[in-house]
Amino acid sequence: MYSAETTLLVPGPRTQSALSAPPAPPAQWHRVLTLLADIGLLIGTRAVWTSAAGHRPAVAAVISLCYASILTCGVLALVVRRVRSLARVDLCVLVTGVTLTLCAWIMMHNGSDEALLTTQAARELAAGRPVYGQPWPWLFGHGVALTPTVTGGYDFTYGYPPLAPLLTVPLLWLGHGGTPATAVSTGALITGTVVLWRMLPAPWRSAVTLVCLGFGMLPSYGRLGYPAVVALALLVPVVVRWPRTGEGGRLGAAGLGRAVCLGVACAAQQLPWFLAPFLLAGIFAVRRGELGGRAAALVVLRFAGAAAGGWLLINAYFAVSEPGRWLTGIALPLTQGAVLHGQGVVGISLYLTGGSDRIGWYSHASLLLFAGLLALFTLFVRRLGPAATVLPWCVFYLATRSQDGYYLLMTPLWLAAVVTAPASAFVRAWQPRPGLLAGAHGRPARVTATILLLAPALACAAVAATGTPPLRMRVTAVRHPTAATVSRLALQVTNTGDSPLTPHFMLTTGQGMAAYWRVVRGPRTLPAHDTAPYELRPPTGRFPLPRPGVRIRLRAFTASPQTLSSADVQEVVRPG
Repeated sequence: MYSAETTLLVPGPRTQSALSAPPAPPAQWHRVLTLLADIGLLIGTRAVWTSAAGHRPAVAAVISLCYASILTCGVLALVVRRVRSLARVDLCVLVTGVTLTLCAWIMMHNGSDEALLTTQAARELAAGRPVYGQPWPWLFGHGVALTPTVTGGYDFTYGYPPLAPLLTVPLLWLGHGGTPATAVSTGALITGTVVLWRMLPAPWRSAVTLVCLGFGMLPSYGRLGYPAVVALALLVPVVVRWPRTGEGGRLGAAGLGRAVCLGVACAAQQLPWFLAPFLLAGIFAVRRGELGGRAAALVVLRFAGAAAGGWLLINAYFAVSEPGRWLTGIALPLTQGAVLHGQGVVGISLYLTGGSDRIGWYSHASLLLFAGLLALFTLFVRRLGPAATVLPWCVFYLATRSQDGYYLLMTPLWLAAVVTAPASAFVRAWQPRPGLLAGAHGRPARVTATILLLAPALACAAVAATGTPPLRMRVTAVRHPTAATVSRLALQVTNTGDSPLTPHFMLTTGQGMAAYWRVVRGPRTLPAHDTAPYELRPPTGRFPLPRPGVRIRLRAFTASPQTLSSADVQEVVRPG
């Protein structure tokens, strides 16, 4: 007879140990994300291959291999059984995306006006000449975009902080045009993508490939040579897990690194200037909830000091050698008075109405929206904290320059925030809550506070959009050298406003602005409530008429006050 103890030792049926159980398969959402990133690499690839096949067969061959990689990764994303295997597929998708980005750069690397300005600034710097306040009109024309201003001129100078030219100097050997600057921005995009890919948890890494390389948006900005791409790459380590900055009251090496990267990013382009206040306010709120007000303030001061140090290190030479021109240059995008452009509310005045005599109010609206959103972020940081990397760009929707690039260029930071700065990171963040906003019955007060903080910006935008065009313009004669061109335009212009105006005229087709026409005859300044004839000549001597059905608008900008008057003239400028 066996005892209980003996019975336990009797061999029984063999069972599989928990340690030898097969590993869990990858989550289905991880497979979907990998597959989407893989598919996203197909966007725009055919156009690059088509171009390469006729000019650079070796590049076309590499792209063909990338097609094979995309197909293979698509199969593997659906069939691999281990998480580690799917992570290797994620890496293969990233490498394929980087390869395609480099192939596209090889085929299209001349860049835009920003690349030309950055490269010229680098050449001036290498030669020991001033960088800021120097007009370089020979860089423009022949397909290179101009930036018209409301004063009737154009901005031919470099208007960004100096980091991009400094990085471009060692690459000037790459050639003429904007190629060196496009190499810097494309290299920065690839570096930022790899850094973000590495810093995110493994299952989310394919989302980085999709957002940074897959849609084709950011690689195109890299090939255009935008300094904002350099700023984006530097902001990646700043934003990833940013609520953990200063944990325990210590910045540490990671916190100091974030601060320096933020300062250097601000020395690359002006967009990080709008993000920095939100990050500082968020860090203070999170740390005050953990450590108290005094300790949190010290953390933020150390962080801001390190960021300022990085910014000053990049700008020091220019601040000393050309202080006035440097300060004017880095503030130029905010002060240049460029004409309206973009996809935001300014479209009302540009395309839906005849213009406005209050377009300066768009600038007031964007500044007030920035202040209102920052105040809302501070008041409701527990709710709005995860949106710290999105809120700053909302400001540009009301600005006079509301190009979608201001949003698109920073979308990788949105991804970094949603993965590494979730709502749980702000649960204990400090919020300044006056008595009316606190408690269960404070919801109406919070809604009211939100409305009051945003209402001034919306009111200013409404004032700008509902303005009336001060100039009434009528085409009285058109000279046609050929049936498809215009060489002279005669107008009758009436100033319906109460102020004398100095108009500057242009003809535009579709979206965007064009070059100003030269006033051959007519007063430089038109008095209030006066009418005068004007005769205009195209900047190149002849204006080519677009195909029938395309909208042609005669536009007149004035600088003081800032106004826009527009009139549709497609019917009268065509030969009868």
